[in-house]
Amino acid sequence: MAYGRSLRACGAALAAGLVLAGCSGGGGGDGKPDRGASGGTTPSASASAPSTAAPTPTAYTFSPDPARVPKTPADAKRLALAVAAGPDAWGPDYVEGKPYLSTEGSWPVLPDTCVWEAGTLPATVLYSTTTHSEMPAAGGKGRVRVTATVTVHRTADDADWEMAQTLEEALRCPGQTLREGERISGLMSIGDLGDAGNLFSEDSINERGKFIDDTVKGQYFYGWTQARVGQVTVAVSARGGPGHTDDDLSTSMAKASVTMINRIESQLGAK
Repeated sequence: MAYGRSLRACGAALAAGLVLAGCSGGGGGDGKPDRGASGGTTPSASASAPSTAAPTPTAYTFSPDPARVPKTPADAKRLALAVAAGPDAWGPDYVEGKPYLSTEGSWPVLPDTCVWEAGTLPATVLYSTTTHSEMPAAGGKGRVRVTATVTVHRTADDADWEMAQTLEEALRCPGQTLREGERISGLMSIGDLGDAGNLFSEDSINERGKFIDDTVKGQYFYGWTQARVGQVTVAVSARGGPGHTDDDLSTSMAKASVTMINRIESQLGAK
């Protein structure tokens, strides 16, 4: 499968929380601590007047090979580790964070206090992991921290329910404390759950807000993008710093998201 299908033509727009209409394929923790086809043109009325109609977007479709679908925690772990995005998926200036992998079995929860707490892996989840990467401060720019989470559920319905819960969290807590001295403000969420307009996954959620680190003056980009393919959800987050633009960080999020979705298709698709 061609890498990203030009970021599936719309990946960057999706990560920026933009409307995807008019896009088409071009070819044939820790924000939330440790969370873990081408369109055709209308024929011309005459040979001398070619149509200028925009390509029609096609909804995302992918059918996993039932024999390759994970059914045990061991199967799910192999898939999650094969799919999870490392620093190379974000861009050339990213390196592994320390620690790089989340603690096995960890699952953060957001109570009514809107302060993230450590929880236990739900019974509906076979395996979940989060990778931590960062762009170190350099050249007068501050540090950027990013995460990529892969969660393998027992069923697609379980994964769908996680998507709904994630959407609810932002609505319930537009301000969230990640850990002491780090928080998010003004969080807004957009969800396309079961929408035929989804172009790069079955469901998707995009959250944007402002990241505040008490050790750094100012407020900076915060983004969370989550997508579902069957029983697997993938999520990326980015916490910005001085000197980094929202567009650059949104593009990096799109690259990491598309990388993981392509890997899911490669791992679970028919051989």
